[in-house]
Amino acid sequence: MKSLWNNKTAQKYVNHYKKKNVSKDLALRIYTTHLLGNNPKLVLHGGGNSSVKSEGKDLFNKNVKLIYVKGSGWDMSNLNENGMPGLYLDPLLETAKLKKLNDNDMVNCLRSNLINSGSPNPSVETLLHAYLPFKFVDHTHSNAFLSILNQPNSIALIKKIFGNKIGIVPYIMPGFSLAKECLKVFNKNQNIEGLALINHGIFTFGNNAKESYERMINFVSDVEKYISKNKIELKKYNDKLTFNISDLILSIRRSFSYHSHDKWIIKFHSNYDDTSIASTKNIKTLLNKGPVTPDHVIRIKSKILVINKNNFYKINHEINKYCKEYKKYFLKNKNLVKNCKTTDPLPRIIVLEGLAIISIGKKLKDQKISYDVFKSMASSILDAEKIGKFRSIKENDIFKMEYWPLERAKLNSAKPQSLEGNNVIITGGGGTIGIAIAKKFKQEGANIILIDKKYNKQLLEENNLKDCYSINVDLTNIKKLKKEFEKIILNFGGIDILISNAGMAFQGAIESVNSKIIKNSYDVNFLSHQNISQLVVQAMKKQNTGGLILYNLSKQAINPGKNFGPYGLAKSSTLFLMKQYALECGKYNIRVNGINADRIVSGLLTKKLISQRANARGLSEQQYLSNNLLETQVLAEDVAEAFFAQTLLKKTTANIITVDGGNIEASLR
Repeated sequence: MKSLWNNKTAQKYVNHYKKKNVSKDLALRIYTTHLLGNNPKLVLHGGGNSSVKSEGKDLFNKNVKLIYVKGSGWDMSNLNENGMPGLYLDPLLETAKLKKLNDNDMVNCLRSNLINSGSPNPSVETLLHAYLPFKFVDHTHSNAFLSILNQPNSIALIKKIFGNKIGIVPYIMPGFSLAKECLKVFNKNQNIEGLALINHGIFTFGNNAKESYERMINFVSDVEKYISKNKIELKKYNDKLTFNISDLILSIRRSFSYHSHDKWIIKFHSNYDDTSIASTKNIKTLLNKGPVTPDHVIRIKSKILVINKNNFYKINHEINKYCKEYKKYFLKNKNLVKNCKTTDPLPRIIVLEGLAIISIGKKLKDQKISYDVFKSMASSILDAEKIGKFRSIKENDIFKMEYWPLERAKLNSAKPQSLEGNNVIITGGGGTIGIAIAKKFKQEGANIILIDKKYNKQLLEENNLKDCYSINVDLTNIKKLKKEFEKIILNFGGIDILISNAGMAFQGAIESVNSKIIKNSYDVNFLSHQNISQLVVQAMKKQNTGGLILYNLSKQAINPGKNFGPYGLAKSSTLFLMKQYALECGKYNIRVNGINADRIVSGLLTKKLISQRANARGLSEQQYLSNNLLETQVLAEDVAEAFFAQTLLKKTTANIITVDGGNIEASLR
């Protein structure tokens, strides 16, 4: 591991934050915090913390000592000054004289000494940072260090590698007691440059930002070199496996829904590293020796579900078994934590022996965190086994950490959005209406999957859709569509909503139009809807969580327009398609509805087409667009709102909502 400190970059931080009236000390603190936070081998997703001691003025313009420390749960990779709440230092130092301080009193002490009462909660390890008499203090959960710190002979290994340069602290729950013990260890040898916390992580400190940061990098590098020099390779499975993965993923989602009644994001990982971990012999035993750090247990629970390669077909049984075991674990230990309530009993990681890793979360972000945290944990455990034996903390300590209120506070407790956890496919996703729908559904918390033949990247970026999962495929090419659909299942776990929006306008007098034009219209405006609908329904039935299919219809389906027959004929078939799916899928709790939109300026209704349709009706272009009862133009955003409204109608199927400003001639009757 190399130091990434750069004097020019450091100065840029100083200059940038000076404009915001942020001190040089805090600017450099943020700089090195970013350096540490952007290295996944050191910290992940809100883990680790850092601090800087400084000076300032109180309300009476008197000089006071201050400490700025990372906010609890804030991400070290991208925090700003708001993520480093400031506290008055002297009152915190006074707490070192106390023999006891419970968690509630500690939190009250921290919050009552904030410079700004609106600041986020400071790290639960603030007192530890305060007690150490150094300007800068850093703390990480280095993968390499954790391989050493979770060994039966961890103390001997630390002494062997570092001699007396690092103090050693036994495992203690974070908070006041740990802070006192760290101070005690430091006072025994004030020449140390860091603290190794058994089963926890590494602290380094210094009188300037560069010194503290580079001590962390150098210490981690020393451990990495030791592991590399002394490790033995673990044995792997060599046999290759074949299995219907998409069916297995859908089955997992079905089981998860049964146990929690929630939507879940499930992702299949089979790159070289993932397969390598899954193929390690005795992987089930190794991964279930216990968590590596507190962050691991709250993110992915204390046990990993590892399924034997001969039992993939029994995956639902294995999940049920895991849930039963977790409930036993909770009942056995629940009295250790006051007023604790069980979380869901489901795993966040499933390892398919010899094949792959599956990560799970209620949101895309949670799923990614599960995966990243697991990979970090697996790396530490396997490296530990390569140089010795991995040993975690005891079960009762694991439980206390998993249900520790201060640790669980890191997790997002915000009220879920209406479509949170829903995977939504939008065909015609690159067009004006498709983008409006995607934007609306993303705002409601849905995971967006766009399908289209081409995209305007700039348009996606302008509408905050650049990060959406987008597929370039012709919906009439069923072979390629099936391939891409399988990728969707492997990346998201299933489908909850299909918005079948793709379409193209085809014109011509019906008595003379070329039959090829009619065929092309049916391919795009009917068969494309049928092709994607078939795949979605099959998936929805397998995952058994219900679902919703929505079609973008047209008033042409019920009220034909002059010279617009090729388009209207295909759309009328799609209207019938909607009703047919509603008829056949109701028993699976799959609702099927439509939106009847008219005269929406979009990729389909182009300026040229508007002119043609206006001429056909003897109207000006503006008159054509606002020729409705409300005398107003209907926008793509209005269509998106109608599609969203259909998601709220939980007991409505075979239903059509009209969005046209009011057109009696085209109204359903």
